[in-house]
Amino acid sequence: MSGVMQRTLAILDCLADNVGGMQIGALADRIGIPISAAHRLLAELAEHGWVRQSRERGEYVLTTRLVSLGLTYLKNSGIIDLCQPVLDTLAEASGELVRLGVVDVDHLTWVAKSQGARSGLRYDPDMGVDAQLSCTATGFAWLSTLPESDAIALVSAQGLPAPGRFGPRAPTSMNAVMKAVRQARKQGFAIAVETYTVGLAAISAPIIGAHGGAVGVLAISGPSARLTQEKMLTLVAPLLAATADLAAASSASPLFDRAFNSRELETA
Repeated sequence: MSGVMQRTLAILDCLADNVGGMQIGALADRIGIPISAAHRLLAELAEHGWVRQSRERGEYVLTTRLVSLGLTYLKNSGIIDLCQPVLDTLAEASGELVRLGVVDVDHLTWVAKSQGARSGLRYDPDMGVDAQLSCTATGFAWLSTLPESDAIALVSAQGLPAPGRFGPRAPTSMNAVMKAVRQARKQGFAIAVETYTVGLAAISAPIIGAHGGAVGVLAISGPSARLTQEKMLTLVAPLLAATADLAAASSASPLFDRAFNSRELETA
């Protein structure tokens, strides 16, 4: 790995994946750079407030500055103010977790959520992470809006997961992934049960912007014991109504608009 910027970003990525912190040696090994180079970069990041070193064992950890930057960006984009009421209404109607993912060129990132489950089992994953395209209803829903060659390229770039890494019903081949994508394209929504993790079910639909392409995805997720196939089918109408509401609002947020325009430029 070469280039100061590339190495710096790789350090931030590694520390984001390891919230408990990393020793400098392990971090240098993970990125593939000398310890001396890692030390110089970490010292600069620490000087500017992006990382800190714990006093107990000396691990380097991210500060909240990066989180604050992301939250400020989302706030200023207007996407939360626009979308939260729609997410809250759908969460109340479904009694499950509702999440909004935004397309950004070649990946889809969770940016907002509303929890409808008030008791019992709850699915509450982290936000700000990228969706796994090959084994989630969210991935199938987004990929269904793209030409098959583009969908295959995106899945290939992210990689098919190793057996056993995700749910017991996760697709294990590109053909299996594309079969699910074609089904989602035919229906206008995607359903997945135990493909991402054991005991999890989800239904998802794309948000089609004014340009005619997907700018985001809306998903309802919950325990498969409660969010059954039959229940998910009853949620199709409110889910599609919510995506229509978000599509109408998408032109008011530069984050939505940039997401589609960036991909348009990449594929032009």
